Amino acid sequence: MQLLNNVFRKDVWGVYMLECIDHTFYIGITNNLEARITKHNEGKGAKYTRGRRPVTLLKFWNFPTKSEALKEEYRLKQLTKSQKIKLLNSSQ
Repeated sequence: MQLLNNVFRKDVWGVYMLECIDHTFYIGITNNLEARITKHNEGKGAKYTRGRRPVTLLKFWNFPTKSEALKEEYRLKQLTKSQKIKLLNSSQ
């Protein structure tokens, strides 16, 4: 559970990947993963996930700065779904 310990530090930013109920992926950044996923599942998160609840956390990556997390979020969003699946399978 070391990963989750870092998630609750407000100075640690991360990129997360969710799977929506319709099997699509959503990628975002946060410095409070638990609160962010709760918001997604309450329909108060991103517009994309509002009609695709519940969501499931697939992966979370830590970054030392918000800027680095934003760059990785952008990079991941450019990947195709098959590339995202390969990434998930290779990093587990």
